Amino acid sequence: MRHLARLADYCSVTNMHTKNLAIVWAPNLLRSKQIESACFSGTAAFMEVRIQSVVVEFILNHVDVLFSSKLSSVIREGAGVCL
Repeated sequence: MRHLARLADYCSVTNMHTKNLAIVWAPNLLRSKQIESACFSGTAAFMEVRIQSVVVEFILNHVDVLFSSKLSSVIREGAGVCL
């Protein structure tokens, strides 16, 4: 994900903004067996891929926060606490 976020930094040269990268990479990163099955119609499959691309775009836009060591330590500490 960090690599794709770095690629987005060069969007002025490549025209691959986070949205474009998300559209291309989302089906590979968030693969769905439901989409691959025959029961999904074209419209439903399109909506599923659209949701996937929104999720990947969000991750790319917030990669520094989501994959920071500080967040990882907070998650680890919180995992041991029962609410």
